Amino acid sequence: MSGDKPAEAVETLDGEENSIPNGKGHEPAGDATPLAKTPPAGDADKGIEPNSTQNASPHRTEAQLAESRDFLSSMEDKKTTRFTDFEGKTSFGMSVFNLGNAIMGSGILGLAYAMANTGVILFLVLLTVVAGLSSYSIHLLLKSSGIVGIRAYEQLGYRAFGTPGKMAAGIAITLQNIGAMSSYLYIVKYEFPLVIQAFLNIDNPAGEWYMNGNYLVIIVSIAVILPLALMKQLGYLGYTSGFSLSCMVFFLIAVIYKKFNVPCPFVSFSFNSTVSVLNDSAVHAGGAVNPACVPKMVNLNSQTAYTIPILAFAFVCHPEVLPIYTELRNPTKKKMQHVSNISIAVMYTMYFLAALFGYLTFYGEVEAELLHTYSRLDPYDTLILCVRLAVLTAVILTVPIVLFPVRRAIQQMLFPNKTFYWPRHIAIALVLLTFINILVIFAPNILGIFGIIGATSAPCLIFIFPAVFYIRIVPKEEEPMRSTPKILAACFAGIGFLFMVMSLSFIIIDWTSGSSKASSGH
Repeated sequence: MSGDKPAEAVETLDGEENSIPNGKGHEPAGDATPLAKTPPAGDADKGIEPNSTQNASPHRTEAQLAESRDFLSSMEDKKTTRFTDFEGKTSFGMSVFNLGNAIMGSGILGLAYAMANTGVILFLVLLTVVAGLSSYSIHLLLKSSGIVGIRAYEQLGYRAFGTPGKMAAGIAITLQNIGAMSSYLYIVKYEFPLVIQAFLNIDNPAGEWYMNGNYLVIIVSIAVILPLALMKQLGYLGYTSGFSLSCMVFFLIAVIYKKFNVPCPFVSFSFNSTVSVLNDSAVHAGGAVNPACVPKMVNLNSQTAYTIPILAFAFVCHPEVLPIYTELRNPTKKKMQHVSNISIAVMYTMYFLAALFGYLTFYGEVEAELLHTYSRLDPYDTLILCVRLAVLTAVILTVPIVLFPVRRAIQQMLFPNKTFYWPRHIAIALVLLTFINILVIFAPNILGIFGIIGATSAPCLIFIFPAVFYIRIVPKEEEPMRSTPKILAACFAGIGFLFMVMSLSFIIIDWTSGSSKASSGH
């Protein structure tokens, strides 16, 4: 029995149940030398006191001294608080809200268009496959994290490939999330003035300052985003994430409601109501069904291929998974996987319902941005104006969630061994927001560049990095290279590379043809 105890101790180090909640890195089980110095159980049976030197050999005394040094050094480590070192206090529900908010991007507005170009059945199959792949990807991240006891994406890269792996992960997270934040603020810049104009019934704006998108971006950044971005922990944003998701639920309810209040085929606002009534009655004369009002179960056309990258990136949340894991109360791999699965399942349901009812409202007439299609019905529709305001609110409240992993990546790359320091914490947030505001205000064409970056970094963060980190970090003794899990991980990385090539190809085709059909789902 005494020979089994060190092995058990090593297992608990690798297991998630004994993971330190502050995210500090551990060495692999084979390097766990302090555990190997535990006195054999047989000594206790012989009556030897732990502090007694009367019968202790020089080897025994030396082992005790080494043990004391290790204990003191570990106590010293505990006193030094690093920026990821704190006990997780975020509840399960708040973690679901935060991860769900990280997943829920502006891409939901384009899913009805994606369904129109794939058909209901094919869209459902693709969405289900992508949701399953995203959950598997998070499983790979959590498994790798549990083995080495690290809860930072960049440090997993370091453990797998050294400094190049750490820098690759940090740069990918930074570029991906800066691109996402820029796209969200672009929505604020161009949508917010239109919403204000419609609410105030201003037909011809005369240059009022509150109709200037640049001013509105700055005001929103200072008044809403910056205070939230200065929070010390991501868990504090659970309430705003819950409110943000509530706004998107309101959007979904409005889409479902409008399905039963918009005639098919719909008539643009430019036509008068008499024509609309005549048109509607002509459609149903004799009981014939208008072919334009029949949903297509499977639809393959020139736009179908463009929807695959949109769906592939619809569940981008991987940079936020490990920070949320770090702050989870009583964290275990199983518990965090449940958080991820619930978040993905909720977003999967919302995505499908929004796409389905948006498509069944407009069928082939649906535009790439769903709310613009509703504006063709009536630009002054109060419900749709409230929905646009709700979507703007949700987008704005997502920015602080996306900013946290960028700041963490910058700290991991530039200040890896520094303790938490408020001035640095605030300065990084200020610099990031200022930089993004400058991009949005002065470089309106930069979105094309971020399209290329997103098509490169998103497949890396979702598919390629989790797979190759898993292959490198999981010991060969535990899972040989030809084992099923590692073969699946290698295939997963190949899928990511395929998505990357497809996305870049479509963006290049768009640029050469002068259109803009390919877009990110986030």
